[in-house]
Amino acid sequence: MPDTRTTATDPAGRRRLVSGPGLLLVWLYGVMVVGAVSRSAYQISTEFDRAPLAYALSGAAALAYAFITYSLVRGGERARRAALVCCGVELAGVLAVGTWTLVDPGAFPDATVWSDFGMGYLFIPVILPITGMLWLRSRR
Repeated sequence: MPDTRTTATDPAGRRRLVSGPGLLLVWLYGVMVVGAVSRSAYQISTEFDRAPLAYALSGAAALAYAFITYSLVRGGERARRAALVCCGVELAGVLAVGTWTLVDPGAFPDATVWSDFGMGYLFIPVILPITGMLWLRSRR
């Protein structure tokens, strides 16, 4: 019997990544974009000399969240692969910064989005890339 299931595609013919649980993933990444961009923009514009590394890392996190959100919404195989790579880089960043902030708390006079594995954000920064990678792998 032939497979009669259809895959949701957008008008450009790209396979959608934001169906089902993917929609929740996009929503969570969108919330993180708003939080990280707001925080880093304020900190970089008003207090950058106080903790430049921490604020630059928060800015990098904001860019990663924005890129992943865009890729998920855009859809298609290229966007899926790009988002998968970016989720891996994001997870590596969260683990590196989280470990660094625990080992040498003095290195960060102020917290970043990824400090203490995202404790200030309810650990969403460490859970989100893992969930994203699992979701993106299942959408192959």
